[in-house]
Parts: sequence; C-alpha cells; structure tokens
Amino acid sequence: MTKVPQVTLVFWIVKILSTTLGETAGDAVTMTLGLGYLIGTAIFGVALIGLVTLQIRARTFHPFLYWATIIASTTAGTTLADFATRSLGVGYTGGSAMLLVLVVLSLAAWKAALGTVSIDTVYEPRAELFYWITITFSQTLGTALGDWLADTGGLGYLGGAAVFGAALVGIAVLYATTATSRVALFWAAFILTRPLGATVGDFLDKPVEHGGLAFSRPLASLALTVAIVLLVALLPQRAGPTRLGADAR
Repeated sequence: MTKVPQVTLVFWIVKILSTTLGETAGDAVTMTLGLGYLIGTAIFGVALIGLVTLQIRARTFHPFLYWATIIASTTAGTTLADFATRSLGVGYTGGSAMLLVLVVLSLAAWKAALGTVSIDTVYEPRAELFYWITITFSQTLGTALGDWLADTGGLGYLGGAAVFGAALVGIAVLYATTATSRVALFWAAFILTRPLGATVGDFLDKPVEHGGLAFSRPLASLALTVAIVLLVALLPQRAGPTRLGADAR
C-alpha cells in the first residue's frame, strides 16, 4: 500500500478544508499575531520539514500524520506566497507564473527520475520526496493564483471561488465521461483545490470593506481544525494501493 490515502470524495472534502485552514491559519500568524510573512514562513517551513521527515520515515499510512503534513504545506505555502508577492514585490501575476513553472519543473523531474508521477508509486522515499515537493509548490501556487484572480482579476473572493469551483466540476465531468489521463486529472484537481480554499479562507477572514466577512482568523482556524479532525476520525481513510497492488486486483 502507498503512504497516501485513497482518492475518494472524503479525500477531496478534507483537502479543501485543509487548504482553507492553511489560508486562515497563515493569516492568523502573519497578520493577527503580527509576526510577518518571513517569520511565518520560517515557522511553518520548520514544521513542514519535520512532518515530511516523519511521513517518509513512517512504514505505513497514518491519516493524521498525512493530513497534518498537508496542512503544514498549505500554511507554509500561504505565508511563502504572500512574502513573495507582497514583501518582495513580485506581484500576483509574476508570483503565479513563477510558481506554475516550479510545479511543472517538479513534475517533470519526478517523471524523468521515476517514469511516472502517479500517486500509486508514493511508497518509497524518492517518490515521497518528489510528492511533497510538488505539493508544497502547488499549495504556494494556489495562494498566489487565488489572490491574482480575486484581486488583479477583479472577481473578488466569491467570484474567484466560483471560477475554481466550476473548474473542478469540469474536471469531475472529464473524469466521469472521458478517458483523459487519471494522473493528469488528479494533479489538475489537486492544484485547483488550493486556490479554491484560499479564496474561501480570504472571504471568511478579510475585512468587510475588502469583500470578506471579517471572521476571527484564530476562531475560523479552530473551527476548520475541528471539522478536519472529526472527518478523519469518523470517516477513516485507507491507504491507496500501489501500482503492483492495483494490478494484482
């Protein structure tokens, strides 16, 4: 078995909640606590490295460890994207383009090294490392892309969420009605859930005058954390099969 969960409806629900939590928790540290984007990135970056190390060293799939690592990647992605686009002045357009290139390069390197980017190979260290690098780049891209569409594109947070939600519905239709590569569809959906969560998170915690609801970032983060914990605890997820395991069945 792999060390990632089977891709089911529960997987996507928890993924979207995790990406929304990444936005609110990242903003809580950098804005509400006033630590700034650089310190926030350092805090979440250290947590991410530690959790990825534990994930790679684990012998089997552990749901709470996996989702904790996902949340660390999305919070680190939030603060890193905000640091690049705002503090460094790269801007949402430049940041989105740069991070998209990094995601593509990560997938290309993974493909060149192991022959596939399918998640059914994520059971040995090299594939796991590529997996988490790609995920972190995609989480960072999602933050910049969500801000780009909501702010630069002028759609606002709800408009941006609607666009990304519609794109995900389109991917689901392709999955159900065509023979389009399942690997390509998975990564497209995985990447797009991040800006969806980012725009929803911004809608929850940004000031009313900026198009948000001005909810408390710490309280919103706590509510999302409780929801994720309950889903993972009450709807246990199995590890996905490896390619050999899938062929054997």
